Amino acid sequence: QVRLVESGGGSVQAGGSLRLSCAASGLTSSSNRMAWFRQAPGKGREGVAAINTSGGGTYYAGSVRGRFTISQDNAKNTVYLQMNSLKPEDTAMYYCAAGSIGLPLSENYNYWGQGTQVIVSS
Repeated sequence: QVRLVESGGGSVQAGGSLRLSCAASGLTSSSNRMAWFRQAPGKGREGVAAINTSGGGTYYAGSVRGRFTISQDNAKNTVYLQMNSLKPEDTAMYYCAAGSIGLPLSENYNYWGQGTQVIVSS
């Protein structure tokens, strides 16, 4: 059984930083990509960053490129999202996803976590 557990969300002032973690269990080698998505109130889900778990290639949405960094610790089966220079528009529920069956930042992932809330105040 696949399980993705996010942590690290919270409240921060604009310009601050947070690091999100996604601990994965039960994934097979076929789940070769993991990603972070976010959904703000009243908006659709947006792909933020993705990483190829085998080769380490990364992908970013234009809105976060240069501010967010996705990384992985294979020994811990954990993917991270380091978020710097946070803006109020980054406020959203952030979700971890695994098992891509489409483009890296599309919603075509087989497995999803429950989410962790990020609130950025101005």
